[in-house]
Amino acid sequence: MKRICVLAGDGIGPEVTECAVRVVGEATDQVEFVRAEIGQGALSAKGDALPEETFALMRSCDSSLFGAVTSPDRLDYVSPVLRFRKGLDLYANVRPVRSLVERPNRPPIDVVIVRENTEGMYTQNEVFDDLGVTTMRKVTRRACERIVDFAIDLTRSSGRRRITCVHKANVLRGSDGLFLSVFRERVGMLGKGLESSDQLVDSAALKLVTDPATFDVIVTLNLYGDILSDVAAGVAGGLGFAPSGNIGPKHSVFEPAHGSAPDIAGKGVANPTAAILAGAMMLRHIGLPGPASRIDQAVAATYASGHLTVDIGGRHGSQSFTDHVLRHL
Repeated sequence: MKRICVLAGDGIGPEVTECAVRVVGEATDQVEFVRAEIGQGALSAKGDALPEETFALMRSCDSSLFGAVTSPDRLDYVSPVLRFRKGLDLYANVRPVRSLVERPNRPPIDVVIVRENTEGMYTQNEVFDDLGVTTMRKVTRRACERIVDFAIDLTRSSGRRRITCVHKANVLRGSDGLFLSVFRERVGMLGKGLESSDQLVDSAALKLVTDPATFDVIVTLNLYGDILSDVAAGVAGGLGFAPSGNIGPKHSVFEPAHGSAPDIAGKGVANPTAAILAGAMMLRHIGLPGPASRIDQAVAATYASGHLTVDIGGRHGSQSFTDHVLRHL
């Protein structure tokens, strides 16, 4: 029996996470759900958006399923997401984006974006002076090597053939130059049989919109990956279609890539697809590939049968869409 820590969070987080729990629970009887507080509710109740008891439970479980949190506009606030990524050494962020519905004037997309999850701009090392703010950007050889190795392994294990390094080494010659050189070294050592290439980040953003078939697996640095995965999701239909996994040597957290969307929270209209597919990713990661594949197939079948969510012009809210996924499952 696998133990899963459920972290519903804020905004639409509880709504979409509950949909994912329903589907995962129907797909397999090999998981046990335990729940913990995170985000604004935890901050109000316990004075900490990521209480120690929550963090301890995450460490003790086989994986975690997370919804979303709302971050207040305060300089002294540190996001619990960044805290658990760092504290659990979740160095790899994996965001698969695949078209499930045909979108007018948008080409189909099927890409996996692998993003370094611990360094870059997201170290939040900012220095204030009379002129403004200087943000320190950290890129280390160790972090570059392990994210590239992870991406090479994922490309092979998922049956994909092409891997592209996305960077801006023509301008950031030191930091992005290090990332690019490590990519070339590691692909030369470990990437036998794979097609490899590199692409400037601005050009990659353009091609994700105009010709997404250019890409199969993308490996990139933290900020670039965060932006490009949203671009890719937009091609597929929106952030409601973008699941995400944060993976480290021992721990993992899976989540929809969208935020807490407080403007629609409580209305029942949030698209639960990303959260449900994140649940499937989680099952596959913890060694339950059969139920994971059944969930993927049920979601695809639901869209194929014409049951569309509100965000893409359909009539289904969170629960009614999930009901149809469960019927297909």
